[in-house]
Amino acid sequence: MKIGVIGAGNIGGNLTRRLTALGHEVAVANSRGPQTLGELAAETGATPVAVADAAKGAEIVVVTIPLKAIPGLPDDVLAGAADGFVVIDTNNYYPRERDGRIGEIEDTGITESRWVANHLGHDVVKVFNGTYAQDILDRHRPAGDPDRIAVPVAGDDPAAKAKVRALVEDLGFDTVDSGTIDESWRQQPDTPVYGLRAGVDEVEKALAEASPERSENFRG
Repeated sequence: MKIGVIGAGNIGGNLTRRLTALGHEVAVANSRGPQTLGELAAETGATPVAVADAAKGAEIVVVTIPLKAIPGLPDDVLAGAADGFVVIDTNNYYPRERDGRIGEIEDTGITESRWVANHLGHDVVKVFNGTYAQDILDRHRPAGDPDRIAVPVAGDDPAAKAKVRALVEDLGFDTVDSGTIDESWRQQPDTPVYGLRAGVDEVEKALAEASPERSENFRG
């Protein structure tokens, strides 16, 4: 597939490495410009582009930037994407460490990914937000391997979610359907599944044990 990755930090960089290794055509962008991505491009064969061009022709667009930077994306950041394209959201709200207080999230109680979708003007599928970045490179396993990790996937559109789950399975991870985007609080920071390295059964159990109440550690 043709995949656009917006954000070349730990998660975005390692997804670029794995996706290109699997043969996908990847365009990658960051806030500092394509001229700063030469090393990643040389390593992976990905094409460095401006943020405004990352989605052009893409069947999947991965948005993996600090949450506070979402409103600063170009209004037409998804323009030119392929028909039926899917947006993956890997983001988390870290009010104390990075993002500052976002009143719209805390005062209304909407999920982080609903807030992202509202800003992008497009549905998102939430995945890899609670995965250690290095695990994307080091802990992928073939299907059926007893050490294969499972990750939760939330989304409103069944077809979009199925497309993302298939991609994640190809990347070497099992998937668990964690519900809609409005239910994605089950995989937000400080929930039982966040950072969990475990198989399907344990991930399902952790999702069931989650509380919709945002913990004090993740309030601004």
